[in-house]
Amino acid sequence: MELGVTGSIALAVCVSLIVYFFSWKKKLRSRNLPPGPPTLPLLGTILHMSTTEMHQSLKKLSKKYGPVLTIYIGNEPMVVLVGYDCVREALIDHSDVFSTRGNTFFAKAMLKDYGVVLSNGERWQQLRRFSLTTLRNFGMGKRGIAERIQEEAHFLVEEFKKNGENLFDPSDILHLAVSNIICSIVFGERFDYKDEKFINLLFMMKEILNTIASKWGILLNLFPKTSLYIPGPHQKIFTNFRKVKNFIMESVDHHKKTIDMNCPRDFIDSFLIKMEEEKENSNTEYHIDNLFATVKDLFNAGIETTGSTLKSALLILLKHADVARKMQEEIDNVIGQSRSPSMEDRIRMPYTDAVIHEIQRFADIVPLGIPHSASKDTVFQGYSIPKDTTVSPLLSSVLKDPKYFRNPEKFDPGHFLDEHGQFKNNKAFIPFSIGKRNCLGEGLAQMEIFLFLTTILQKLDFKTNRAPEDIEITPEPGKNGVIVRSYQMYVEPR
Repeated sequence: MELGVTGSIALAVCVSLIVYFFSWKKKLRSRNLPPGPPTLPLLGTILHMSTTEMHQSLKKLSKKYGPVLTIYIGNEPMVVLVGYDCVREALIDHSDVFSTRGNTFFAKAMLKDYGVVLSNGERWQQLRRFSLTTLRNFGMGKRGIAERIQEEAHFLVEEFKKNGENLFDPSDILHLAVSNIICSIVFGERFDYKDEKFINLLFMMKEILNTIASKWGILLNLFPKTSLYIPGPHQKIFTNFRKVKNFIMESVDHHKKTIDMNCPRDFIDSFLIKMEEEKENSNTEYHIDNLFATVKDLFNAGIETTGSTLKSALLILLKHADVARKMQEEIDNVIGQSRSPSMEDRIRMPYTDAVIHEIQRFADIVPLGIPHSASKDTVFQGYSIPKDTTVSPLLSSVLKDPKYFRNPEKFDPGHFLDEHGQFKNNKAFIPFSIGKRNCLGEGLAQMEIFLFLTTILQKLDFKTNRAPEDIEITPEPGKNGVIVRSYQMYVEPR
C-alpha cells in the first residue's frame, strides 16, 4: 500500500525525531555530567520539578541523585549544588572556576549584563571594588550608616505607634524604612512614608518580586525567548521595570544639574565624578548604563531581602512571644531605655544575636541563590562540568542542612548558642552566600536588621489577635519560598 505524499512526510518526520532523540540522548551520556532526573528534548526536566516550590523539589531530587545533580532548562544543563559541604567546596575551594555569574533572563533581557550583581570579568571587578569603597566611605563620614539607621528606626517606631491598638500589616512600613537607608546612601535623601511617588516605586518593585516568585517568573527564566511574546502576568515585569528605571534616571539627571565635583553627596555623585574622570577612556566601565544597573542592584539588594527578613522576624516573634520577652530583657539590661541601640551592643547580647541569626537562617529569604557559571572546563566531585555551564548553589539546602543544624526545619535560637548561653557561630550560616560573589551589602544588611529589630523591641510590645498555634511562619505557599506570609499586628508602647 502506498503511503502517499502526506504519509511519507509524516513518516520522515517521525524517523527524524526518533534519530534526533537517540542521538541527543547519546550526546548527553557522553558528557559525564552529574546525575539527574530523566530529561526530554525542549522540555528538559521540568516534569520532575515544581515551578512554584522549586527549591523544595531540588532538595528532594538531591536525596536520590546526590549533592551534585543536573537538571535541564530546555536543552541547557544546570548543575545544582546541595548542602554546605558541596557549596563551600565549589565557591571557596574552587572559587577560580565557580565565581563567574551565571546567565539569567534579567542579566540578558533586562540589564544586558550591566551593573555589579549580574556582570562578569573586568566589569564586575571594577564595579564591585568601586561600590564597596564608596559604601565604606559613606559609612565613615559625619553621618555614618549606623547613625542613619538609628534615626530611621525611630521614624519607624513612631509610624507603628500611629496605628495605636488597631491591627495593621507592617510590611509596607518596614520596606519604607529599609528603603530610606539605601536611598540616603544612593540618592542622598530619605522620603516621607506618605510620599506617593516613593510608595508607588516600592509597590512596583514588590510586584516585580511577586511575579518572579510565581510560576510565571520561573517559566520566564526557563523559556526567556518564548515567554517574551506570551501574554500573561509576567508582562508586568517589563512595564514596572521601565517605571523603576525612569525614577532612577530622573534622580541621575537631577544629580547632574546640582553636583559639586569636589564634594560627592552620595553614591550617584561618586559615580558621576568617576565617569568624568574616565571620559577619555573608550573602554571605561563608568558610563550611564552601568550607573543605572548598579544603582538598581544596590536598590534591590538594600530593600527586598532586608525588608523581608524584618517582616519575617516580627511574624516569628509574634508566634514565639517567649523569645521576644527574653530579647527585651537582654535589651533592658544592656541598653536600657535612655539611649538608642548601637552595633557595639551586639557583642554583649548573645541571646539577641543568636535569635537574629536564627531568624535569618529560618526565613531563608533567597532559597535558590543567584546562579553561577563555570569559567572553564572542570572536574568537580568526579563529574565533568563544561565551560559556561550554569551552576546553582542551593542556599536553602545550606541553611537547612541537617548536618549542621540539629532541627533544620524548626525555629530554634539554640542553633547559635553554646551550653553556657553564649553566642556560637555556625559555618553553615551563609544567607548572603560565600566566596567572591557573596552579597556586597551584607554588612549594611546585618546592621539594619540588628538596629531596627532591637529598637522596635526596646520601645514596643507587638501583639496579634491570633493564637500562637494558629500563626504559620513558613513562607507563602506556591511562591518558591521567597514571599513572607501576610499578617496583622498591633503595638503597645513599653
